Amino acid sequence: MMARLKHIASSVWHLYYDGFRSMTVGRTLWAVILIKLFIIFAVLKLFFFPNYIHEHAQKGQEAEFVSSQILKK
Repeated sequence: MMARLKHIASSVWHLYYDGFRSMTVGRTLWAVILIKLFIIFAVLKLFFFPNYIHEHAQKGQEAEFVSSQILKK
């Protein structure tokens, strides 16, 4: 059973390895995808998702602030 799993894992690894190695246009598409993910998670977070807890809770009282906000709703 373990030998079969190792064979399957090896086959999957070689499939992806050979596929990514022989890519030409795919590398450009992956670069575009990674740039878009960076923009979504890094840049947009800075402008559209402020640190609400840091701004409204006192230092050291963050857990109490969160629990009180949850219980109010």
